[in-house]
Amino acid sequence: MMRPLAVWILSTALSAASGASLQIEVTPKSGGEDIQFASLRYKTAAGERFSITRISYLASNFALQRTDDSWLEFPNVVAWLDAAQNRNSLRLQNVPPGEYRSIRFTIGLDSKMNHANPAKFPANDPLNPNLNGLHWNWQGGYIFLALEGLWRNDAGQLDGWSYHLARDGNNVPLTLAVPLEITNETKLEIDFDIAALLNSPQPLSFARDGSSTHSRDGDPILAALKANLPEAFRVRRIHTVTETELAAANPKPLYLPKKYTPYPFQMSATFPMPALPRDNPLIEERVALGQKLFHETALSKDRTISCASCHHEKSAYSDPRPLSLGVEGRLGVRHAMPLFNLAWRKSYFWDGRAPSLRAQALMPIQNHAEMDETLTNVVTRLTANTSYPSAFRAAFGSPEITPEKIGLALEQFLLSLTSFDSKFDRVLRNAEKFTPQEQRGFQLFSTEYDPRRGQFGADCFHCHGGALFQSQTFANNGLDANFPDIGRAKVTGKKSDEGKFAVPSLRNVALTGPYMHDGRFKTLEEAVAHYCSGVKRSATLDPNLAKHPNGGVPLSKSDQGAIVAFLKTLTDPRFLQ
Repeated sequence: MMRPLAVWILSTALSAASGASLQIEVTPKSGGEDIQFASLRYKTAAGERFSITRISYLASNFALQRTDDSWLEFPNVVAWLDAAQNRNSLRLQNVPPGEYRSIRFTIGLDSKMNHANPAKFPANDPLNPNLNGLHWNWQGGYIFLALEGLWRNDAGQLDGWSYHLARDGNNVPLTLAVPLEITNETKLEIDFDIAALLNSPQPLSFARDGSSTHSRDGDPILAALKANLPEAFRVRRIHTVTETELAAANPKPLYLPKKYTPYPFQMSATFPMPALPRDNPLIEERVALGQKLFHETALSKDRTISCASCHHEKSAYSDPRPLSLGVEGRLGVRHAMPLFNLAWRKSYFWDGRAPSLRAQALMPIQNHAEMDETLTNVVTRLTANTSYPSAFRAAFGSPEITPEKIGLALEQFLLSLTSFDSKFDRVLRNAEKFTPQEQRGFQLFSTEYDPRRGQFGADCFHCHGGALFQSQTFANNGLDANFPDIGRAKVTGKKSDEGKFAVPSLRNVALTGPYMHDGRFKTLEEAVAHYCSGVKRSATLDPNLAKHPNGGVPLSKSDQGAIVAFLKTLTDPRFLQ
């Protein structure tokens, strides 16, 4: 069924917390040193050299032991920590000041929390799957701990390793003895030693034990991770924080007119809650203005193209050409990405250079290869058009046109482009059924490829999981061994980001070809075949691809066809009309 999401106009201020607070900061280490991501500097007990690209986990069941041995519990606190995203701390609020002797918490979730409806959590909740990227998707439940990286095998080749601790009963309780005197604001710093996790007391070897685990019963990697976790956490220090500001971000709506009509934002009941911008609440007047601007050729230098020129609705707002043409026929350098379900993305463009939709919307206007116009000239043109001042008055309470308002209006229109009514969605609600081929494709899509443990799926869900069929990450999917386009690295300046691009949604993928950031694959069949025989190894290849055989997952032509058949069930008919 379709679930409307209430539009919030004014944010409610966070209530002031009573009592003291304990800030807990967990820093990934290796042998006492901070983790260096994507650096092949670490060794297993077997002498295998490896790197780390991901440390992401959930913690729950926090409690503090009082001096009388009783426990002060925080049953509703869940933390998502992700080292690569610098998300390393949490805060326990309303702690009675005084002395405590231990802290207790669990890596993972209890069964009830693990199988809670993932679509119910607010956008910034640690259990929102669009935020943490740790949900098992259609298999149910969360990944409690995700560790990933590359390792060098005996032949000198870089392979991927991916250790996922998950499934009911595999949560790991930890207790750390620590004398705590909690005052107004106290900080507890903890080290998470990854070297200890892989090497003590049960040492792991990628060659001997395997390079991946999905926590199935009897897996030796699972047993070792559970045994080693209690030894991996150590208290480093405790200190009192003197001038801490609590992050109570409460932006006020920008230019809200006195009279407005809330926009009825709608999405699937299976989707996670999005983080809609609180300073730009969705209203119909602004969405309508944004739609008008999206089709406005006056945004381009020679008045020949609009946003819609490169983002065709019948192509799910992507471009059927490999590379788009700008003013004067100038050829772009990347394929135009589809523009739907953008409310769930955290950054925009293939390289993530735009942090918000309002920023993204203004960049093509000023890009030499695209619209090649100045924002000053755009404002002048729109002001001279008698239809625009009144539209801006309705949307912003004033006829004044500014670049900021243009960005806000375009952002609203783009946020309104949701897609959630495909055959796949109708199958979920028992309104349709898969064909046998589509069912086979879904099974392959949702199953890992791990011959060591008898699993022979396509492993698609690692990068394209959940109801949105996307992730928030940037990944090198093996298109090239050397990179004519360095992708994300152009933004971050990090060599470890070379060849990485945003992982797009597979919804409507049958409509959004040609495929990849440069449109190199004309058909969906070609794109699927790439992951079976065309994956090229490099130092930044995603670990979930690098752990597979050379070339990719060796699927038969029949199974490749089944995956294509399943992917076609993700087409929303609104784009076919």
